[in-house]
Amino acid sequence: MCGRFNVSSTPGLQALLTSLGLSIELPPPRFNIAPTESVSLIARFSDEIELRSARWWLTPAWSKGPDTKYAMFNARSEGLSKSPAFRKPFVSQRAIVPMSSFIEWRAGESGKQPWLISNEIKALAVAALWDLWRAPGTNDQEPLLSCTLVTTAAANPFEPWHKRMPVMLTREEADRWLEPGPLADPSVLFAPELRENLHLYPVDRAIGNSRHKAANAMDAIGDTVVLQPSYVTAPKE
Repeated sequence: MCGRFNVSSTPGLQALLTSLGLSIELPPPRFNIAPTESVSLIARFSDEIELRSARWWLTPAWSKGPDTKYAMFNARSEGLSKSPAFRKPFVSQRAIVPMSSFIEWRAGESGKQPWLISNEIKALAVAALWDLWRAPGTNDQEPLLSCTLVTTAAANPFEPWHKRMPVMLTREEADRWLEPGPLADPSVLFAPELRENLHLYPVDRAIGNSRHKAANAMDAIGDTVVLQPSYVTAPKE
């Protein structure tokens, strides 16, 4: 599950863009980004990897248009090859949404508490899918670019926060994800395991309101918890 996230131009996030061949800077910092808002999307459009702005709630090319009847801001990895909405994008329209952190709510005695989650360098490459929708009879109009974030079952250390988590790609996995054509074996990418330390700390409950975009709402109001990796990369032969 991933329903809110933040994007700040951290050195780690800028290094991620550079490693993907993008010599550009991210837009100004944005906090508490919610579904249906615009997000930065990295994908291979034609032959080049580009960063574009997209609506965070997938609108399939074959649909009647933007709608929030069905939750299309997240896509379960287990059903990508079966879902009519995700099947084609999974084959040829994969993308990455860069984040500095995301937010998850954990149930407690006094209600649900939001936690900010990131890695040590505050740079996450989250797997995504995109699609283009064009209103019928408007071939001269710019089509709507939209996206969805791919989720997987939570790694054991993450389960106290949620049963699902975004698919967070390593640098090498990001390259593979953006390659054109079908993936030979995506199961490793979707494994419910942590590839690196995750740092989590509680933040102000005010961010439950998606209109609350203040940077100080992301300040810690409690101790940081560090989750250890549950994934070990196989040695190269």
